[in-house]
Amino acid sequence: MYGLFGELYNISNGNYYEELILEREHPYSSPITGRLSLGKYDYLICSPASGNTVAKVVNGIADSLVTNAIAQAGKGFVKSLIVPVDYKEGIVITKLPYSIDKKKCKLCLKCIKVCPNGAIVKREDFVEISLPKCLGCGNCKKVCPYNAIIEGKEVKMRVRKIDAENTRKLKELEDVIVLKHPYEILEFFKIK
Repeated sequence: MYGLFGELYNISNGNYYEELILEREHPYSSPITGRLSLGKYDYLICSPASGNTVAKVVNGIADSLVTNAIAQAGKGFVKSLIVPVDYKEGIVITKLPYSIDKKKCKLCLKCIKVCPNGAIVKREDFVEISLPKCLGCGNCKKVCPYNAIIEGKEVKMRVRKIDAENTRKLKELEDVIVLKHPYEILEFFKIK
């Protein structure tokens, strides 16, 4: 999540009703989302929100942990802070997350040893980065003697008209706050 986990853990101590709820830890339509309808949370954070997620939310479809959580938050008057990936129609340059060049990697496993979140995993004949776990700290890149860690490769993408329109519709929903960048989340918690 853009390397913001450390900041979020500083404001969320993990106690009941104060924990971070991650999609990878709960099945879709998890009962835990029902807690949001009780109004006991201040915010629900959805970042990044894919075009698919935004389309489902604006059309009232709640068939995944994320879309169900947003629906339940709205029912409980909990504000949802949503960072859509498709904000404005047009061509955008985006940076890809860390990855491993399998041709350069010699399986020395130094990267695994320095990863603070266990995001780098050895498979049978290659190593890969689990993107949901990656904090973006860059420790792996610093220790790799083969320069196999690729950071922030830039790619050109098109934000489709329909996806930008869905983001506009998202702004019209009750208790939904649409943000342009994940760092804007910190403004809601007075973190600098």
